[in-house]
Amino acid sequence: MTASPYPTPAPPVPGRTMGIVSLVLSIIGLHVVGIILGFVALTQSKRAGQKNGFAVAGIIVGFVLLVLSIIVIGLAVAGGFAFWGFITEACRDLGSGVWVVDGITYSCP
Repeated sequence: MTASPYPTPAPPVPGRTMGIVSLVLSIIGLHVVGIILGFVALTQSKRAGQKNGFAVAGIIVGFVLLVLSIIVIGLAVAGGFAFWGFITEACRDLGSGVWVVDGITYSCP
């Protein structure tokens, strides 16, 4: 009997595919789903005694982008409230009607 000239493929790492999916979902904006899948994939890999860098990357990227998303949304909401306050103050000063001040049109009720 002779040995095969081709190397045998390595056994698949449990959770590796889910780790890759976790990383992709974390990048495209489904951060919470990516984080959850990353933890599931990491648990599967650890039970099999394997490392899973994709799962770890999915968890880290998911958390970082989730925090950045929350900050951006918070700043956008705060900016919206500040803009709304500016408009209501301008209408209070100008009175009702349509006004053009410095090239900006205000429609005040």
